[in-house]
Amino acid sequence: MRNDMTSAPAIPRWLRFVMVSDRAGSSWYVGTGFFFAPLLAVVSPWPTLTTALWVLIALAGLWLGILGIAMATGLAMVLRTGAEIPEDYWWSILDDKRPASAGKIAAQ
Repeated sequence: MRNDMTSAPAIPRWLRFVMVSDRAGSSWYVGTGFFFAPLLAVVSPWPTLTTALWVLIALAGLWLGILGIAMATGLAMVLRTGAEIPEDYWWSILDDKRPASAGKIAAQ
């Protein structure tokens, strides 16, 4: 016998944290790439320092990969319940209010 699906929330609470962290981490990762590329060129004569920077870059990439897996898992859990994630939830991930024009476009 299946459990009553209304007893559990359709969207896991941790999913919002994961999605916000993934969004912020991805922007930082790309942004700091512009900083790390010349920095790696400058420290290339020192192999230990170069290795330390590469380890830092790899750990940040690994963390983003883990966040991506968690995000895919959470979204799959929501899809499995058959629930729909409301548009306001997506806008809350962006830390932005829903634009007035979005409602007009959806109504057309």
